[in-house]
Amino acid sequence: MTDVHAFLGISFSCGSIDDIVRLIVNAARGERTTVLVTPNVHHVVALDRQLPPETVATYHSADLFLCDSKVLGRLGRWSGLALTPRTGTDRVADVLAAPGNRDLTIAMAGPTPDQAEAMAARFPDWRFHLIETPARLLPGTAEWTDAVTNAARADWQILLSCLSFPKQELFAADVRAVRQEKGGVILCVGAAVDFLSGTLPRAPDGWQRLGLEWLHRLLSEPRRLWRRYLVDGPKVFLIYLRQRRAGSS
Repeated sequence: MTDVHAFLGISFSCGSIDDIVRLIVNAARGERTTVLVTPNVHHVVALDRQLPPETVATYHSADLFLCDSKVLGRLGRWSGLALTPRTGTDRVADVLAAPGNRDLTIAMAGPTPDQAEAMAARFPDWRFHLIETPARLLPGTAEWTDAVTNAARADWQILLSCLSFPKQELFAADVRAVRQEKGGVILCVGAAVDFLSGTLPRAPDGWQRLGLEWLHRLLSEPRRLWRRYLVDGPKVFLIYLRQRRAGSS
């Protein structure tokens, strides 16, 4: 059974691994299309003061929120909340490992054809469908509209939106709007397919247990990620303290 905890302006669904798998699978089999996002420190900082209001509103229009960050999990504990943090990659892996759901079709928007083939080879009991997207897909373009339409019309119960934040959340919301009552769940899970397909190596298990997967990613891609982790990331503590003082944490 899952609980919902409001923290930093987000309503997190919380529970055990099995509880969350059931939540995702039930949404996948539901009659209305559901959007699930996975907030982490990067998201919280960007949502606070960096993104346009309409993008923030779209993010908050998601139906389900799962904590993706051990840092957010620790901050939640300081407020007496158990946010049950787990990365989006692990959430997808949990669903793939769960028995009894292999009748579900998983679509992917963002990965390359090679990654789609690697996913099919690594998880042969599952059916995968690739929604092809241009490498630099931009909201509002004809290519964006085509990708949204193709995704909305495709046959799937789970769609992995892997277009980077916040593009993947905007894409998911647009697909939901077009798909409407066809059902299924859209998981906004960033680099999940990169890791699960073997394209990018994950941090060693020990690093993951210590909550240092972010450091491994920083060391692996320093030029791309240094600002996210070293400049923007620490701002989450100021956001937490500000909202704690305001009584809204």
